[in-house]
Amino acid sequence: MQITKRNVELRVDDSLMRVYVATPKPAGLYPGILFYSDIYQLGEPMIRLVNYLAGHGYVVAAPEIFHRTEPVGLVIEPDDIGRMRGNDNASRTAIADYDADCRAVIDFLQKDSWVCPDKIGTLGFCIGGHLSFRAAFQSEVKVSACCYPTGIPSGKLGKEVADTIGRVREIKGEMLMVFGTLDPHIPELDRQTLIKALENANVPHKVLMYEAEHTFMRDDGYRYDPAAATSAWSEIVAIFTHLGTV
Repeated sequence: MQITKRNVELRVDDSLMRVYVATPKPAGLYPGILFYSDIYQLGEPMIRLVNYLAGHGYVVAAPEIFHRTEPVGLVIEPDDIGRMRGNDNASRTAIADYDADCRAVIDFLQKDSWVCPDKIGTLGFCIGGHLSFRAAFQSEVKVSACCYPTGIPSGKLGKEVADTIGRVREIKGEMLMVFGTLDPHIPELDRQTLIKALENANVPHKVLMYEAEHTFMRDDGYRYDPAAATSAWSEIVAIFTHLGTV
């Protein structure tokens, strides 16, 4: 379906957080999805993913994850310098700040006139996959999709060591984990640690493994795998349809 696009201004701890919001054009109430980008923030590849998901019948809200350390609208270039800049932004952001941003976007979605407030999900890529996993600790979140989430077993996320792996039992919704088996940033041991944690906590989950590299769903890079990305998207869209039944 067709979509509309807007930018929303949220204030979190006196910091301006721009949130890009894509909404289905037909009038109605839709599930809301908190969308987390990778470390390069909201460049065209991420915006295309937001728009794609919205076109399947979701209000998708994507915050700038580094609004405390970068100016509004800043897109980090996906090159060596950009990677250093993104990782530096991540290391200067407190875990509590990431969590406060999560809360602010969920609150926004629940109050938005286009959103069914009891149908909230999350989706994220790379660092955003980790943030999507943490968002699942919020009681409102019914479904979370985490694409090649980095740093969960190690706690590498922000200024401090994140307690994510120790809080898996707080998750009440469904989880979809998407991995590339050729991804050095999430090696086999980390993947198995995550899967075992979900199993031990009796969290409903599905795991997808593709013979693909890190960021294989980002369509502007040499690691892009169209076949794997298309397959993963079909699974993401399928699991978010469960929001219609909760």
